[in-house]
Amino acid sequence: MMNIATSPAVGANSTLAFDLESVRADFPILSRKVYGQRLVYLDSGASAQKPEAVLGTMDHIYRTSYSNVHRGAHCLGQEVTEAFEASRQTVADFIGAASSDEITFTRGTTEAINLVASSYGRGFLKEGDEVILSVMEHHSNIVPWQLLRDQIGIVIRVVSIDPAGNLLMEDYKNLLNERTKLVAMTHISNALGTVVPIAEIIRLAHDVGARVLVDGSQAVPHRQVDVRALDADFYVFTGHKAYGPSGIGVLYGKRDLLNAMPPYQGGGEMIRRVTFEETTYQDVPHRFEAGTPAIVEAIGLGAALRYLDSVGQDAIEAHEAGILAYATERLGEIPGLTIHGQAQDKASIISMTMEGLHAHDIGTIVDRAGVAVRAGHHCAQPLMDHLGIPATARASFGIYNGPDDVDALVAALEKARDIFG
Repeated sequence: MMNIATSPAVGANSTLAFDLESVRADFPILSRKVYGQRLVYLDSGASAQKPEAVLGTMDHIYRTSYSNVHRGAHCLGQEVTEAFEASRQTVADFIGAASSDEITFTRGTTEAINLVASSYGRGFLKEGDEVILSVMEHHSNIVPWQLLRDQIGIVIRVVSIDPAGNLLMEDYKNLLNERTKLVAMTHISNALGTVVPIAEIIRLAHDVGARVLVDGSQAVPHRQVDVRALDADFYVFTGHKAYGPSGIGVLYGKRDLLNAMPPYQGGGEMIRRVTFEETTYQDVPHRFEAGTPAIVEAIGLGAALRYLDSVGQDAIEAHEAGILAYATERLGEIPGLTIHGQAQDKASIISMTMEGLHAHDIGTIVDRAGVAVRAGHHCAQPLMDHLGIPATARASFGIYNGPDDVDALVAALEKARDIFG
């Protein structure tokens, strides 16, 4: 029987040499056509496609080993619990956590940030304490802090960017003071691709005694992350952007810090003992995992991360850097097209506008050519306001994209320009 806890990536390339065609063969959806055209999927920043390693692992669980976790003494319960906890260890190893106890499974990045805002925020912050964000944050790293502000009176400060999309580090340093108690910042901007110097952000925050939460949703699929080397207090990411299933995410937190935080939700699994007079709680990670978890999704996430490991994080980063450079050059040849975000350190995301075309028009037109891009504000409306634009069309590249995908995008955009220009 297949070992569901440690099954290898199906068909993946395990060497540092990047074999694009081998990787593409691992993703069944890439064999379909859209409007009679080859599918060119350039929307991995919103949600990445799933390799056979993930699909096969999840299917196997449902067909042969499904049960609830942590509760059954029977064979299926033991098998699936082992697989579930093995995935927790896979996550810990993938991001460099000291222990799997520091890994809490959530529904995604949004719930992970809300958990920290609710539990740590209400437990450790008070009126007048300051929380620093950046203008590039996703709404999921803005709204929870606004809710906390309205509840207890914290103060939100915002770091801006320069015209190229680089974070203004001098502004950040000027905002830090003895009232700063938390910095919550993206590792990589989902709208601009800007890679934030997060190690320096964390070091400077710690110098004034502040904690740091890092939104790593766009970083984990693209770059090697080591939470201990970064010295992050909290690090969050979501499964579906990392080639895993939706409905599963991760909150990493330093163990002592997590154990000091009050529960986020109450119910089964997170308790040690319940009476009508009082309840005592489990240690982490179970303290924050009330109710039946997303069992198969968590196991699928483990399979996705093992798949990325088998391809090689260094190889992935080098491949995507090459695609980004090629796409930037090719798109720069199109008259009237503007790329928003040209930071010194940038991940494989390109947001663009074209003269005479709304972003939604761009998305619709290129879709007819089989090219899938995202159009809109990308859950970053404050950033769009800062840039003075309503929306962009965004091409976000993944491990299965190649120069031919860039060429297909450019051809579709040139056709759009010819039609509307």
